[in-house]
Amino acid sequence: MFGLFGKKEETKNNACDLQFLCWQCEMSAPGGCGSHGESKGVCGKTSTKSRLQDLMIYGLKGLSAYREHARELIDMNNPDERQILTEIDDVNSETLYFTLTNVNFNFDEHIAQLMKVGQAGVKVMDLLSEAHTKALGIPAPVEVTQNKAEGKGILVSGHNLDMLEKLLKRIEERGLSDKINVYTHSEMLPAHGYPHLKKFKNLKGNIGKAWFDQTDIFSKWNGTCVVNTNCIVPPEKSKKVQNYIDRLYTYKIVGIEGAKKIENDNFDPLIDQTLELPDITGFDSDEKLVTGHHYKTVLDAFGAKILDAIKEGKLKRVWVIAGCDAPGKKRDYFRELALAVPKDHIIITSSCGKFRFNDIDFGTVPGTDIPRYIDLGQCNDSNGAVHIALAVANALGVEDVNDLPVSIALLWMEQKAIIILLALLSLGIKDILIGPNAPQFADEAIVNFLVENFNFGVISGDIHKDFGKELAS
Repeated sequence: MFGLFGKKEETKNNACDLQFLCWQCEMSAPGGCGSHGESKGVCGKTSTKSRLQDLMIYGLKGLSAYREHARELIDMNNPDERQILTEIDDVNSETLYFTLTNVNFNFDEHIAQLMKVGQAGVKVMDLLSEAHTKALGIPAPVEVTQNKAEGKGILVSGHNLDMLEKLLKRIEERGLSDKINVYTHSEMLPAHGYPHLKKFKNLKGNIGKAWFDQTDIFSKWNGTCVVNTNCIVPPEKSKKVQNYIDRLYTYKIVGIEGAKKIENDNFDPLIDQTLELPDITGFDSDEKLVTGHHYKTVLDAFGAKILDAIKEGKLKRVWVIAGCDAPGKKRDYFRELALAVPKDHIIITSSCGKFRFNDIDFGTVPGTDIPRYIDLGQCNDSNGAVHIALAVANALGVEDVNDLPVSIALLWMEQKAIIILLALLSLGIKDILIGPNAPQFADEAIVNFLVENFNFGVISGDIHKDFGKELAS
């Protein structure tokens, strides 16, 4: 495929480089349209439009995940919340219809539909953020123990904070809060900042980093493990899963062969097995992590101070270094970038990508008490960066948020990252660099559109080449 800036990437072993593949209708060519190098399908759909439709579907996958989380929390008797959910569902069904055979062949209208998906992404993240704070309170900054555990333990991974609260309540109802400790993994780290979760004294700390270390962490963990959303590693991917499959529970839509399913919010089998297992050993670190900087907290506690610091020249730039992590040394780029950020700059982060650098003590902006490291929360809390930027722009009288001294470097891995990216683009956010690799669904025409309209790019692997001017400011 074409690299993000139009340069043909080398493929290994001269593998066939398909421009697209579509076999959704009876007219499809043998093996699927595009399977023999065709540039368009039997219906006339070009490879570019096929890729744009693929992008729509990927965006809808991320949108649907957030929609499901929000649906679990919102009050369906609230007409405003119900209306937002309906609007999101309408975009979902309309976009699926858009990708039907022989419906639309117009490039500009494909882009417009993608922006609709992005706008729905903005709505669903705002809806989910409001639902979380209504149900669990507004997070406050908190220091969390890292890789330190004792006693009987349940390790919870994923994003579903509602499930975590239900588990903690059930343990409390059974009078077992002093016998079973609960720990978070990966994207569950921000749970510790929510007041209604923090009140449970047996919610102890965080274990491990991003999702992909679970096979090692769960193997060492003597207790039970729960994965309540993506990402879960299946036994087909790693033989290590067999080390803990008999202690692994999944929740709702998540599942792998051999794991136990938590049915109808019945946590008793999980709790009972935890009591039967040995105490946790091998986790005795003195590490600490900081989380809990929800955008509402940031604006309330530091909003005025940030404005003053900008006006006084004490705070010169804001960095958004965030996104979804995955295995590989290429992503150490983001740690290198975070370490290179000048002392009079701050870093805003979210998602599991923060585990690349959240062990670093960034301190405060010199001459202020503004923290240089601000963890907004989970990937669905990425909307907070936009809320902060818009509030600052409004207070400073800046009409275009893109004129603020903000630099954006995003890790991406899966479809939640795609809906976040589409949401940012739908808001007109420009100058975004993603990485470590270019999305393979983007061809030259899509790339050119993104570059020309959003100055969008992919990291080069060299932080000074990508951000030399900003790092020197």
